[in-house]
Amino acid sequence: MLLAIDIGNTHTVLGVYTGKTLDAMWRIATDRNAAADELRITLSTLFSLEGLSFENVDAAALASVVPQLTRAWSQAIEDATGAQPVVCSAETAGDLFDTDYPSPHEIGADRIADAVAARALYGEPVIVVDFGTATNMEVIDADGVFRGGIIAPGVMTSANALFSRGAQLPAIDLVNPPQVVGRSTMEAIQAGIMLGEADRVDGLVRRIFAELGYDATVVATGGLGPTVAQNSETIGIVNTELTLEGLRLIAERAAR
Repeated sequence: MLLAIDIGNTHTVLGVYTGKTLDAMWRIATDRNAAADELRITLSTLFSLEGLSFENVDAAALASVVPQLTRAWSQAIEDATGAQPVVCSAETAGDLFDTDYPSPHEIGADRIADAVAARALYGEPVIVVDFGTATNMEVIDADGVFRGGIIAPGVMTSANALFSRGAQLPAIDLVNPPQVVGRSTMEAIQAGIMLGEADRVDGLVRRIFAELGYDATVVATGGLGPTVAQNSETIGIVNTELTLEGLRLIAERAAR
């Protein structure tokens, strides 16, 4: 089995694969101060809930945007399973990730994993929109080359900024409103945040199409991907497992 872990600033997503099949998937809060022993206990609890055993894990892969947790999770995985994880980067992705980016080492591991999976699953050209702490957009052109992308404040990041600075604005559930014109403060905020995010994505995607000179398949991933995609005119596919799938492919390449 393969253990794949995507460590984000807000959430950490874990998945266990048997071959190409995702057997289990969990989303937990990211604790930047967690020690390796604590993470190993968390991992043990998750495995127990699904009736999984560490003994069956023979490979692991990590994508991380939190450096101190890269070390802690690597140690936790090695202590628990004996497997030394492949840490996602432009280098470890190898020929799965073709780019002419001036400084490939600057590209976030989650962005690389998304690009690898999107190209493998949907061909090229393809654009990934990953809704996390930031809303990331990754552009793979018609030649299969990663051209770069866009990084913008994420839905939750924008919402939290609004709630913290608006004394009379209540924190609300981030769901799609029943209409554009809100009939309450809650609906008005939902329209501004959720519909505004969909329109921002559509506007940026259309600018990317214009710059490329052609359209591309647009894939959404991340926790709020399915919700925002409902109001998007450009997102055609939703795959919440995309980053984990990229890690699986990178681990598979490392094993070869």
